[in-house]
Amino acid sequence: MMKSAYLDRRKFLLGASAMALFAGLGPAGRLWASPAFRGDPFALGVASGDPFPGGFVIWTRLAPEPLAGNGGMPMVAVPVLWEVAEDDRFDRIVRRGEAIARPELGHSVHVEVDGLRPRRPYWYRFHVASQATSPVGTVRTAPQAGAAVDRLRIGVAGCQHWEGGYFTAYRYLSEEPELDAVFHYGDYIYEGAGKPGKSVVDAAGNRIARQHAGDEIYTLDDYRRRYAQYKTDPDLQAAHAAAAFLSTWDDHEIDNNWASANDQDGVPPEVFALRRHVAMQAWYENMPVRRAQFPRTDGLTMHRRLDYGSLLRVHLMDTRQYRTRQRCDASLLAKMRPCRPQDEPGEEQVIGQAQERWLTQGLEGDFGWNLLAQQVMMMPYTYPGSRAAGPLNTDSWSGYPQARQRLVDLIAQRRLGNVVVATGDVHKHHAGVIPSNTQDLLSTPVATEYVTTSIASGGDGDDIPETWENVLAENPHTALLNNRRGYQLFDIDRERWRTDVVAVDRVSAAGGRKRIVARLATEQGRPGVERA
Repeated sequence: MMKSAYLDRRKFLLGASAMALFAGLGPAGRLWASPAFRGDPFALGVASGDPFPGGFVIWTRLAPEPLAGNGGMPMVAVPVLWEVAEDDRFDRIVRRGEAIARPELGHSVHVEVDGLRPRRPYWYRFHVASQATSPVGTVRTAPQAGAAVDRLRIGVAGCQHWEGGYFTAYRYLSEEPELDAVFHYGDYIYEGAGKPGKSVVDAAGNRIARQHAGDEIYTLDDYRRRYAQYKTDPDLQAAHAAAAFLSTWDDHEIDNNWASANDQDGVPPEVFALRRHVAMQAWYENMPVRRAQFPRTDGLTMHRRLDYGSLLRVHLMDTRQYRTRQRCDASLLAKMRPCRPQDEPGEEQVIGQAQERWLTQGLEGDFGWNLLAQQVMMMPYTYPGSRAAGPLNTDSWSGYPQARQRLVDLIAQRRLGNVVVATGDVHKHHAGVIPSNTQDLLSTPVATEYVTTSIASGGDGDDIPETWENVLAENPHTALLNNRRGYQLFDIDRERWRTDVVAVDRVSAAGGRKRIVARLATEQGRPGVERA
């Protein structure tokens, strides 16, 4: 058999098996179980994601007892009815159907709704027989492809360590008007063991425990329970119900500082692959993402693109799955962690060759702005001398200077002038530019980067951390440093990209107050950060 014929047959068989698999995710003309629940089966709330001009994903997961085995669900498939309406009272229902919550997928439900009108709000909800109705979520479809769009509003959030404190910032984010989407840059959960004594203060002044349930997580059941614990948070549920999430991951969805086939502890890659696989399945089960993100035995395709008319193209990037190992630094060597010597031969990668080609193709489109929605700081950054790991963060693009320069050159060669990078990871607000020569911080910038702080990781924080007083002066290509918890809000039009930097004064106690730390702006065609 000729090679091309073999490949065509193999593609056909793979495609046929995928169609059979996804056909099995929906109704199949048989009677399903209708169990009685001990609690609210929709205790984890609802969510939407990845809006297209004609639709979006809606999600829920049945878990009447979130921290019990299997979320308190019997190990049977359960039918879930769903509805999408043009009004919040559901007087004008435009789409409805039935999905199957399967035990193999943690009783999660992903519905890809289509056939809707572009750029307008819709409301959705779920039902289980006559027993329960979910909370209502709202979501906006994207503008029509190529349509002229005058304005978009996108929130940015992530790093929501349960033990760090309340997710108060999510409540404020849920109240932001006319949100088109929320980019979640990752660290939706943290994998570590519960730390006894972790607590917060409630509205009545009582100290209550807020710690992870169980030990460090390794199995599929472990990861499912950890997601369930996080999703019981009412502020996180409010944010999900308010707008579509553009979901990505960073490291803690699997293991701290993992890179491709390597974890941080030197576990043999074939053993770590088992943990990585179940963690990716749990991520899929708990995120409002499409079937294109369904897990495979070799991983899943997380990177994807979303267009908002002719105004914005969002490139959701994966900076974990295709990396080479981190370069060795003093902290890695001291802890005997596996790392890559500075002189190790071979081309270093952050997003991998295939994703680099994908990004190259995506940047050829004609859009007002390109948003590189990714996880770790891209611009060079020097940390204070007191930092134990040294002046460079080797877990960021600074630890992969060759890979970063390839991306910088790609943007520079196209002379786009409209690239904005959204980042998280470091639990601080930053804003600055990515210089064309990363050895010369004041060289011509090729893109602007906005780094969003954490929702809760790091605790209350402060405006300027101790020993960081001179960091802005040492990084003259940056214009912001703030160590409070919070989020950012992008307000985008044809001429300017405005960024509100939002912080809350405390997460250790209920009732943290919101304030806008800074209002920043980037002019179309001129990478840079100005006070708005």
